Amino acid sequence: MEERFQVGVVTSTHGVKGEVKVYPTTDDARRFKRLKEVILDGRAGETLLEIEGVKFFKQFVILKFKGVDSPEEAAKLRQKSLYVTRENAVRLGRDEYFIADLMGLRVLDEDGAEIGVLREVLETGANDVYIIDLKDGRELLLPAIKECVLRVDVEAGEIQIHILDGLI
Repeated sequence: MEERFQVGVVTSTHGVKGEVKVYPTTDDARRFKRLKEVILDGRAGETLLEIEGVKFFKQFVILKFKGVDSPEEAAKLRQKSLYVTRENAVRLGRDEYFIADLMGLRVLDEDGAEIGVLREVLETGANDVYIIDLKDGRELLLPAIKECVLRVDVEAGEIQIHILDGLI
C-alpha cells in the first residue's frame, strides 16, 4: 500500500512574497486549508514544507511555505510534486479506496479464479472505470459499480468482480 499520496504540483510562483501556484491533484482542493505540511519531491530528495498560508485562485491553490520568502526561492519549487502521508490523507468512507492502493491488485472472477491485474483507474463523470489486463493479453474496461465490483480487499491484494454480458 502507498504510504504517501500526491495532492498537487507546483506550477509557478505567485506574487513577490514567495508564494507558489499549485495545480491540485486531489478531489477536494479545499483540503489544503486543513493541511499543516506537505512533502516536496525534488531532485535532492524529499523535503518537508510547513504551510503558512492558503488561498484559492481559479482552479489553483496558492500556497505560502515557511522559509520560502522570495520569488527566487519559490521558483526552485516549480514542477515539483507535493505529497501527504497516509496519516494526513483524507478520511475515506465505506467502500471508498485510494486509487494508488488499487493499482496492481489481482483481479478474481466470481468463482475466485485469477483473471488479471488492475492496471489503471479512469475517473469519469458518472463512475470510475477499471482497466484490467487479462491473463490472455486482452484488456477489460470494467465500470466500478456495485453490480461489477463484488469485493475489494486491499490488504490481501485482490478484487473480485462480475463481468456483465457484453463487456468481453
